[in-house]
Amino acid sequence: MIAFGPVPSRRLGKSLGINNIPDKVCSYACIYCQIGRTLKMEVKRRRFYDPESILREVEKKVHEAAKMGEGIDYLTFVPDGEPTLDINLGKEAELLRQLEIPLAVLTNSSLIWREDVREELSGFDFVSLKLDAVSWHLWRRIDRPHRSLRLEDILEGMLEFRDGFKGRLVTETMLVDGVDYGDELEKIAGFLKVLKPDVAYIAVPTRPPAEKWVKPADEETINRAFQLFAEALGEGRVEYLIGYEGNAFAFTGNVEDDLLGITAVHPMREDAVKRLLEKANAGWDVVEKLLKAGKLIEIEYGGEKFYMRRLKSRDRG
Repeated sequence: MIAFGPVPSRRLGKSLGINNIPDKVCSYACIYCQIGRTLKMEVKRRRFYDPESILREVEKKVHEAAKMGEGIDYLTFVPDGEPTLDINLGKEAELLRQLEIPLAVLTNSSLIWREDVREELSGFDFVSLKLDAVSWHLWRRIDRPHRSLRLEDILEGMLEFRDGFKGRLVTETMLVDGVDYGDELEKIAGFLKVLKPDVAYIAVPTRPPAEKWVKPADEETINRAFQLFAEALGEGRVEYLIGYEGNAFAFTGNVEDDLLGITAVHPMREDAVKRLLEKANAGWDVVEKLLKAGKLIEIEYGGEKFYMRRLKSRDRG
């Protein structure tokens, strides 16, 4: 499903998601990824979907949301893999401009060393860059990048992109337990001081991660990161992404499609699913049907039940 939502976003308000990469093609295999383990590690950009078909799918969802009285703050490229692997990303953004809704993209930054990627990202209103580490050993430990990537090129690419970008630029740093950060938080703060993002977000895993051992960092680590980042950037430019987004998921007419679309890239907590069903005047039997059909799976994390669309690799057992 290419278009899903709108879903509540801690950064973007009501966001209609665009899934422009099949599951799960990525340049990283992050230990905390909410979609699960990377199925195909790639760094070469290529064509995945026809740009015109993406426009049609998004346009349809926008109209469905409008009929249900659901507002949309951003059209957001937040796929099952890394969005900049899509060689048609720039063309897709250009086509979507006709819908007159701001465009956002959440990228892991891995290909920002490429001039063509920086040029295409400059066509967005909001760009979020992953910044989990600035030291090679921790970058390899947390993000588990494709072996051809070079961290120094990525960091330099981020700085070059910042120089010419006119939109809103944010960073996101995921902090996990079991990682010895040492002086890494100070080093990240130093890089942020040069990069000057509009906001630096500090995140912890809030949904089931790729590796079961991954847990949120402790409060002391999170607070230390906040203080260091705030000292580097100034008051009001550092925020936490450590809470639950809420249950304001949209119903656009077909509750099964909505559930499968949202949970393909955004696992839903049990109470959020129940609220969506209430909006659709549907019962829990919808979930039971999808579970029985193998289209949806139930997983637990942090004492909560989550529902996630089954990935293709899991369909084979």
